[in-house]
Amino acid sequence: FDEDELKKLLYGTKKMYTVHGTNRQGRPTQIYEKFDGIVGELHRRFFENENANESFDKDRYVREEPCTSCQGKRLKREILAVTIDGRNISTFGEESVIEFNDYVQNKMVQAMNAYETEIAKGIVKEITTRLSFLANVGLGYLTISRSAKSLSGGELQRIRLASQIGTGLTGVLYVLDEPSIGLHPKDVSALIKTLHDLKDLGNTLVIVEHDQETIEAADFIAELGPKAGKDGGHVTFTGTVKEMLKSKKSLTGQYISGKKQIRLAPRAIDTSKGEIILKGATQFNLKNVTMRLPMGNLICITGVSGSGKSTLIGETLYPALKYHLDGYFTDTMGDFKMLEGFQYLDRVYLVDQSPIGRTPRSNPATYIGFFDDIRELFANTQDAKVKGYKKGRFSFNLKGGRCEKCQGAGLIKIEMQFLPDIYVKCDVCDGQRYNKETLDVKYKGKNIFEILKMTIDDACDFFKNHHFIYQKLIFLQSVGLGYIELGQAAPTFSGGEAQRIKLAGELSRRDSGRTIYILDEPTTGLHFYDVEKLLNALNELVQKGNTVVVIEHNIDVIKNCQYIVDMGPDGGSGGGEIIYQGPIKDILKEKRSYTAKYLEGHV
Repeated sequence: FDEDELKKLLYGTKKMYTVHGTNRQGRPTQIYEKFDGIVGELHRRFFENENANESFDKDRYVREEPCTSCQGKRLKREILAVTIDGRNISTFGEESVIEFNDYVQNKMVQAMNAYETEIAKGIVKEITTRLSFLANVGLGYLTISRSAKSLSGGELQRIRLASQIGTGLTGVLYVLDEPSIGLHPKDVSALIKTLHDLKDLGNTLVIVEHDQETIEAADFIAELGPKAGKDGGHVTFTGTVKEMLKSKKSLTGQYISGKKQIRLAPRAIDTSKGEIILKGATQFNLKNVTMRLPMGNLICITGVSGSGKSTLIGETLYPALKYHLDGYFTDTMGDFKMLEGFQYLDRVYLVDQSPIGRTPRSNPATYIGFFDDIRELFANTQDAKVKGYKKGRFSFNLKGGRCEKCQGAGLIKIEMQFLPDIYVKCDVCDGQRYNKETLDVKYKGKNIFEILKMTIDDACDFFKNHHFIYQKLIFLQSVGLGYIELGQAAPTFSGGEAQRIKLAGELSRRDSGRTIYILDEPTTGLHFYDVEKLLNALNELVQKGNTVVVIEHNIDVIKNCQYIVDMGPDGGSGGGEIIYQGPIKDILKEKRSYTAKYLEGHV
């Protein structure tokens, strides 16, 4: 297109034609032909359409850009003109917690005269106290002006924890759900010290946790199990750490004591499938780094919190591969100079912890793709044939067999205006999704709803003679999800469960073995027992010829990877370097690596 044609295509045009004949006033008839253009159509959909499913498709055409008026600084020129030591408030906001704390305590105080020092004394004390709390919970690398929506769940939780320490309250019961999420072993010890400080004030802390160091630091332990789902729900152990290590009933104790170990069969690095080379990455704190990833291996990206792992992989490598392989990139793409080796791949897949679906209709059976085969079995029963029911009768997305009040969801959505939407059980079908006539059709003594209520483990026995269904179920079982139900609603799954369902879906695919999988902290929410199953699933993807890249702090995962990229040496401005990349065994020689210190005795 030339410039004029491109403008018409993007922004539309309005043409006027004169046609034969006259109107009532005796003038020549004129008609307008209006074309809104691509931008106009997207604008209409963006502001007029409230369909959540469609908004997902529009995301690829929209991205945030810094404001051209304030260059992303958010404040007016008059406000930015107010300075301390020649620096305005926006400049301070660009510094990390540690950098700003150092500046306030040293450089700024030294630059003030006696009069200014007296005025600032109380303010400086409040600022440094709060910054110290943030640093103590492992968040010293965060910049002051960091957007809250860009923080992980673990970072938000630790910010709330730091604020609680500052209140100085006593006699409070705090409940924390995995505060070690996203923390390198180096930072966990600082977190534990903070938790002890909170306890020493006279508070009680109840922590849901899988991290070994945090468990060992606890005064009292209660373990639930022995397994998950219907095989769990029992208190299998209560007592001290020493007692847990000796207990035969404690699965956690067996892993911590070394009686059980997570160990894959050792494999040499595969160098026959080429390598991906990302050159000159400079996004955020990355210091012009070049990363090499040999294809066909289980690769771990590790390093202390804030060292640049997610920036390098999630915000630079993944969008770059997406662009080269699929023709478009996501919201943002980190700055880099060159990407080589993408020709060795057919596909890149980010296995994140987002839901597998947004409505109760989405479930493991539909996501993995064996629900069609289950419906086919019901359509071939004698009852269904006599009544003339086809495969579509057993779908909860089509009229005919489903309950029309809840439209096959089994739940009815109640909009709460200023509160999150809630779902209540349908009072017509009692949550069974189908009408009575459909539920009367049975296969091996069970109706379609009873099949959907089965756990994966039970379904494996039930469908063992149906090869295709059974094979799909086995993959779900292999990633440690034998306890979930076939028809369990997508919104009820945790992030870790959703991630493993996606992995099971990938394991069941017939692919070319030329896919690269990227996972960001897949062990979040996983017990040692589940980590072992996850590693086996990842290893199976690698054995098919694929490449798996895992951003992880878990020592059991790191030690079982063939190739490692260690970032650091510290977080924030003190990180952004690749201090080691190569075989796992050689990292122990790297003196600057904190990861190497924690791997001693494991590798």
